[in-house]
Amino acid sequence: MTALDPRQELAKRLGLVHVPPPRFESPHEVQKMLAENDYLSDESIASVTFLADRLAKPVLVEGPAGTGKTALAKAVADATGARLIRLQCYEGLDESKALYEWNYRKQLLRIQAGRPEGAAEEWAHLEEDIFAEEFLLTRPLLEAISATDPVVLLIDEVDRVELETEALLLEILSEYQVSIPELGTVRAKQIPMVFLTSNNTRELSEALKRRCLYLYVGYPTIERERDIIVSRVPGISAVLAEQIAQVVRSLRTMDLKKAPSVSETLDWARTLVVLGRDEIGEKDAAETLHILLKYQSDIERATKELLGRSKPVA
Repeated sequence: MTALDPRQELAKRLGLVHVPPPRFESPHEVQKMLAENDYLSDESIASVTFLADRLAKPVLVEGPAGTGKTALAKAVADATGARLIRLQCYEGLDESKALYEWNYRKQLLRIQAGRPEGAAEEWAHLEEDIFAEEFLLTRPLLEAISATDPVVLLIDEVDRVELETEALLLEILSEYQVSIPELGTVRAKQIPMVFLTSNNTRELSEALKRRCLYLYVGYPTIERERDIIVSRVPGISAVLAEQIAQVVRSLRTMDLKKAPSVSETLDWARTLVVLGRDEIGEKDAAETLHILLKYQSDIERATKELLGRSKPVA
């Protein structure tokens, strides 16, 4: 007997009649499709994304802030024509904001409407009525599970929530289903791709990590960052893009409070293009370091170490 592949096995558990075809034929195709949607991936990113689709597994994407973790999920959604559903995590996030809550106002109106001429309706019948799907307010996690169209679910900055809230994710990440006491189990109607991002502000539970493929997205190489700059900043010269990538790499080797992110690199590149620069002069670098660095101590250190000055040019 031929064994089912992971997608077929999951589809069988979910009771899906049809198993949708894989989104990607190869890691190379992942790179190509992401590049067509302004996301330049490397081999590691492409391979893990490909496997996540083939194995029907969520991806835990860790790395410094601003390295393109969130952008990866958005690019996958754009590349595959899927709807992006995003859960932005924060301290204090609870079930009512992540999974679902009941529309209490609508339920109250139904209770009031069920009292003709002051007669009391049977509570058992009324309870069954008001705890129906039409009174349910879906939040991102349940929305992704109950959607019938292709979905990419992004659980952004999962390291910001408490362990108790993290536990809410485990059923979704392992079985692609949500248990609602009043309604029962809601199973996914399609196989979503799931990306969780983390900036490593706290250690995530072993239970969560066990359910996911792992991907670390660090700062890009000089060559990849140069290519990102060229692809994302219209009108920039190849020489300027190369110089920017080299300067940013030098800054990241310094002992700074906050190293510049890729998004800040792009902001700096756009700034220099707006100023009409084709190359970085020493004066240009000194006067625009505040685009890259967000602490005065970092600006002073970079000015001294990178430009050999004691303070920025006035």
